[in-house]
Amino acid sequence: QVQLVESGGGLVQAGGSLRLSCAASGSIFSINAMGWYRQARGKQRELVANIISGGSTRYADSVKGRFTISRDNAKNTVYLQMNSLKPEDTAVYFCNAEIKTHVGIEYRYWGQGTQVTVSS
Repeated sequence: QVQLVESGGGLVQAGGSLRLSCAASGSIFSINAMGWYRQARGKQRELVANIISGGSTRYADSVKGRFTISRDNAKNTVYLQMNSLKPEDTAVYFCNAEIKTHVGIEYRYWGQGTQVTVSS
């Protein structure tokens, strides 16, 4: 059994910063990609950023230069530092991880989501 637990969401004014964390736990053999997605009300879920085990990163155009994704492999944790937040960043943010378990199962796991609200 694998769990992803997110933390760090909340309410912030435009121009402010938040840092999201997501820790994976359970029967983990290895983790390939970890990332963050978001879903605003009435919109589809979209990729915000991801990072593979080697450290390469990818960002949505809308967050480039403002958000930074990083990971601590020893802690099976991924972070999303969000700076210069805008009202349009308001959404539920979901952590995602491609995990191989000790019994050889590879699967994409999702966290429960954390609300980020940016006021204007």
